[in-house]
Amino acid sequence: MPYAVLIHILNEEAVVGEIDELPNPSDQLVIVNNVRHRDGRQLSYVLPETDTVIYPWIRIHCLEIMPGEEKEEIVSFIRE
Repeated sequence: MPYAVLIHILNEEAVVGEIDELPNPSDQLVIVNNVRHRDGRQLSYVLPETDTVIYPWIRIHCLEIMPGEEKEEIVSFIRE
């Protein structure tokens, strides 16, 4: 199950992509599929036909894991 992530890269705009599994503390890099800007535009430094980008941890400030569709809970109150 891929995880949607928001990657904050040092001195650059944050990008969105999918990773297959969460990184381990011993990992040196992050492999991201379908990388793009937050608004869906293509990245200027990635070719349009590129599917996977590898970022070294030294270039990443932080990694946000976005909530998946199955994790979202809708709580509603019904008064009868």
